Amino acid sequence: MTRYLVYQGSSEVPRWSEAFPDLEVLAPHSVLDIANAGDVAWVVVEQGDWIGLCTRLAQKGVLVAVLSFNPASNEAYKAFTTGARGYIHALSTPDILRQVDVVVRNRGIWLWPELMDSLVGGVFKALGGPQSVQPDVLAGLTERERDVALAVAEGRSNKVVARDLGITERTVKAHLGAVFRKLGVKDRMQLILRLSRDR
Repeated sequence: MTRYLVYQGSSEVPRWSEAFPDLEVLAPHSVLDIANAGDVAWVVVEQGDWIGLCTRLAQKGVLVAVLSFNPASNEAYKAFTTGARGYIHALSTPDILRQVDVVVRNRGIWLWPELMDSLVGGVFKALGGPQSVQPDVLAGLTERERDVALAVAEGRSNKVVARDLGITERTVKAHLGAVFRKLGVKDRMQLILRLSRDR
């Protein structure tokens, strides 16, 4: 398995080489000839046909992760429709880049966190939103845990929940951990499914 960075920019971002010292930097026209199934191609969103490039790489069995300097939901959608397995901010820390790499190499999907929040909120709304939650589902939670659970289910980030409830992000994380434990769920998507299951 080889990692390629598909990038035409004039200056490489140091954190990329810090995350992956063995990273080979290639121009878009070169990677299609060199990359093989099972290799990982980190494609930087630039002018040109990056969507077509990602599509052709994915069709070859190359595992694609997309790096964007200006991440946006519509761009993420385009990336995933090409067969990409990850979408991330190009200036993410080396630790985050390595986490994404592990997920992509194991054929998982890495969603940009803000996109996941938006997705969770949209699914929860489609399932009926707060009005569809049965009181007994939340019965074992404290009032503050219920507030946090419903705010997160509506697609708000920890930072926004903290601001809206007048508490710290650390406290939001603590309440969310308690909610997950009490409801027997592992993440936000499981939370909304649990909240909506008994309607």
